[in-house]
Amino acid sequence: MTSLTSTLVRLKLSLLRNGLRQSGGRRAAFVASAVVTVLFALLQLLGLLTLRGHAHADAVAVPGTAVLALGWAVLPLVFPTGDETLDPTRLVLLPLRPGPLVRALLAASLVGTGPLFTLLVLAGCALSLAHGAAGWLCAVVAVALALLICVALARTVATANARLLSSRKGRDLAVLSGLVIAVGAQLVNFGAQQLGSAGLRPLQPVAEVLSWVPPASAVAAVRAASEGAYGIALARLAVTAAGLAVLIAGWARSLTRLMTAPDASTLQPAETGGRSRSAAGLGRLLPQGRTGTVMERSLRYLWRDPKTKAAWVTALAIGLIVPVFNAVQGTGSVYFACFAAGMLGIQMYNQFGQDTSAFWMVAATISSPRDAHAELRGRALALLLVTLPYAALVTVLTTALLGAWARLPEVLGLSFALLGAMLATGAWTSARFPYSIPQEGHKNVAPGQAGLAWISIFGGMVAAALLCSPVLTLTIWLHVSRGGEAWGWLLLPAGAAYGTGLTLAGLHLAAPRTAARLPEILTAVSKG
Repeated sequence: MTSLTSTLVRLKLSLLRNGLRQSGGRRAAFVASAVVTVLFALLQLLGLLTLRGHAHADAVAVPGTAVLALGWAVLPLVFPTGDETLDPTRLVLLPLRPGPLVRALLAASLVGTGPLFTLLVLAGCALSLAHGAAGWLCAVVAVALALLICVALARTVATANARLLSSRKGRDLAVLSGLVIAVGAQLVNFGAQQLGSAGLRPLQPVAEVLSWVPPASAVAAVRAASEGAYGIALARLAVTAAGLAVLIAGWARSLTRLMTAPDASTLQPAETGGRSRSAAGLGRLLPQGRTGTVMERSLRYLWRDPKTKAAWVTALAIGLIVPVFNAVQGTGSVYFACFAAGMLGIQMYNQFGQDTSAFWMVAATISSPRDAHAELRGRALALLLVTLPYAALVTVLTTALLGAWARLPEVLGLSFALLGAMLATGAWTSARFPYSIPQEGHKNVAPGQAGLAWISIFGGMVAAALLCSPVLTLTIWLHVSRGGEAWGWLLLPAGAAYGTGLTLAGLHLAAPRTAARLPEILTAVSKG
């Protein structure tokens, strides 16, 4: 009788092979990605091998193994549908026991370019520390254990969150994963800059701590075996093996629960009998009438819609990272704080495209420029509800890090003027250049509408910069004129008043255009 392990491995290979037969483009993309992945892994392997004999080689190899394992843990959350062939929910109706199924899924998980990449990098980490027969033998065992832990970790996380990753919250998590990658890249870049001047020595304490944390402990065991500390090497390998056993046990327990327990999403929720969430919460704090309704709808979209949430959270993160990181490194300027207002001001662009095909319900309530003005005003106020305190917070934090408190009023004034200009141009371009945002996938523009997106966003940003030129000119004049800096505090009320005026003028000009172009807007935003 054929074992379950060989059956699932052959099934995985067959699914991969049949998928590549569907089209030449898919086959070419797979081959190209595989080649690039293997080449990159080989470069990593060669780079790690150059550390052989370096006094602090373990400061790279041990933390590198931990980071690799962390990547495998995050992978199922970032790409929840990246490996559908190993989705355990597809096997719920089969009469399979957890033990054999875990072994079979673990073996099938080792098939693919991801495990091959991990194997090559782990080999580089282990071989960079291996010396002598004991070190080389320990390296073989360490690489095998570390690879199994990485794969088991990914499978455990995926199984424990299988139903979450197939729900709306899971899709939110997948969309927001780009933010995690962006923020992580900034942190890695900042750390690399700090290490560039200090060398690998600062990582040595980190490596010492991680040397007892699986799977980094397996690579640390290679160093101990090479130095003749066989007891420590065996202890670290034992810790790694124990970690693998705990992961597999947790995976089996999650798998059993997943395949036997009912899905809570299919159960009828109990009646609470209380007041509505809107009446008792957000809706009670907003203005009455259409303005408050539009504000509440916009804020709920911000919280519930994956694409809208991703755009906002990304803007919030980058708007903080750019000025603060530059200030921490001592290379920034207090005026970088305006970046926060600019990033959030972009959210005013393509307001109707964010509604996608649901915009027809909004369009049905707009019969005059007055209705359009109330709609745009509510959306702008919802954006200001988040942007104004956030821009002020980033500006205060940046000035505090740089110790430039005297510049705080003028930077706040510039931020408010820039925000007003972007609200004005965003309202106008939303009516003049609307485009659709696909709900599925990671694309933010529907096919054939990229030109509209470029004109809307970048054209509007250029116009906003030109509209801010009077406040910017006043700022420069106060700095170059004798005694002018003493009057810099006037830029705060001047910038706030100018930004408010630009916002009101932009809404007034955009309202009649919105009412007149409702059919064209509805057609444009419904294409995705």
